[in-house]
Amino acid sequence: MNLTLGISALIFGICILFSALVSTGAGCLHHSPGARKRDSLLYAGKVFVKVMTLCMVVLGALVALSGMTT
Repeated sequence: MNLTLGISALIFGICILFSALVSTGAGCLHHSPGARKRDSLLYAGKVFVKVMTLCMVVLGALVALSGMTT
């Protein structure tokens, strides 16, 4: 399955937006009143990296599997 550059960029952009949304939610949920804000920011950064990695691995596996079946 050959994707054009525009479609690949669109999928990558959707992965970035999804990861940012999840990491923002995780940072807000992790923050407790009276705590430093940088702790929740660091936590959100870790979640962003993990979710982005997961998105890229899943999409890479889907592309690889769809390429094998055709």
